[in-house]
Amino acid sequence: MHTSPDALASRLLRLPPSCGPVRLVGVDGHAGSGKTTFAGRLAEALSGAPVLHLDDIATHEELFAWAGRLLRDVVEPLSRGDQAHYRAYDWQARRFGPVRALPPAPVVLVEGVGAGRRALRPFLACLLWMELAAEDAWARGRQRDGSEQRDFWAGWVIAECRHFTEDPSRPYADLLVRGFSEGFEVLPGPAGTAGPDQVVTHRDGPSPVC
Repeated sequence: MHTSPDALASRLLRLPPSCGPVRLVGVDGHAGSGKTTFAGRLAEALSGAPVLHLDDIATHEELFAWAGRLLRDVVEPLSRGDQAHYRAYDWQARRFGPVRALPPAPVVLVEGVGAGRRALRPFLACLLWMELAAEDAWARGRQRDGSEQRDFWAGWVIAECRHFTEDPSRPYADLLVRGFSEGFEVLPGPAGTAGPDQVVTHRDGPSPVC
């Protein structure tokens, strides 16, 4: 049973704001698990909701040490109802690019590894976890990025495992998302309780973290 993006979008819009006037929604999961694709589909169902990609916040030197910058540049302005501004990191040039604006829309999606981290969870209206085992997600990511990124992936896997060991996201997920070629299904997460209006399907066992 697949869940329509419109049904999930409707559910998210009924949540109370969590960061000033904004419903901040995290989309977390292992690298290669389909977060960007899913967030894009969900943003369309939300009438073009802004999406903040954490790949724009992280850097080669700070794969996960970006929480302070995210809180200062994005979360704090949104919590005041102001437009946020941040510089997106250019992974090819290894430097930050021009300033980008992020408006305080009714729903703002934050997608990327670590979107459900401890520092950000107090500001999230909902945390979604892409339910794909680590090894399967990494295999997809390596295939996507090609052989030229082999060395980066070797270091990334170590850093991601360390991050999720110290600051896990999946136990705090309100909903689990499993992707398919023709759509996705949404299941209740470890931290969520399926209410009468929650669109879910059957529950399977958890995927390993690392």
